[in-house]
Amino acid sequence: MLGIDVAKSTVEKYRPKRAGQPSPTWRTFLDQHVRDLVSIDFFIVPTAAFRALFVFIVLAHDRRRIVYFNVTEHPTAQWTAQQIVEAFPFDAAPSYLIRDGDGIYGERVTRRIESLGIDDVVTAPASPWQNAYVERVIGTLRRELLDHVIVLNERHLKRLMSSYLDYYHPWRTHQSLDRDALDGRPVRAAEPCNVVEVPAVHGLHHFYLPKAA
Repeated sequence: MLGIDVAKSTVEKYRPKRAGQPSPTWRTFLDQHVRDLVSIDFFIVPTAAFRALFVFIVLAHDRRRIVYFNVTEHPTAQWTAQQIVEAFPFDAAPSYLIRDGDGIYGERVTRRIESLGIDDVVTAPASPWQNAYVERVIGTLRRELLDHVIVLNERHLKRLMSSYLDYYHPWRTHQSLDRDALDGRPVRAAEPCNVVEVPAVHGLHHFYLPKAA
């Protein structure tokens, strides 16, 4: 009535919530922004010489794709900040990046994330379920690859990871994607044909194709 335009967000900021009105849940946030979300995390892989290698991965939520990974024996904030830049070249940065509160993500990493125009979303302490997608894919990497091989060194681990991702993205199906592969595949007509078994990841996995006539 005073002729002053007030934003809806301003009104909601000072308006008391109605009793029993729930706040948006973490699940709701993930569902609403799934196409704009990525998660990052580290996991440790021991080598045959009892050294610890750190694998850094970047996971896109919409298709559960691992869009970037790298391996180092000595992770630092500077190294991690550089990986984030390399993961999102040419204006490919997402809107939100989910990570835990590990000390490796120091001020240098935070500044680098902000410089890319990404909203940094830090999960609560001791709450791995808030970064469940990346925790799940780390478990998959262990069960389907790393539990079956002895890693020799950093170069060997990079080769193994690259080989697995060459299978994982185009061939491995995912229940949350209605049994589709992460890269997406056309549905073939159900008709009798001979099938060829093709080994992948040095024989650890296989995919199947119709045999050419």
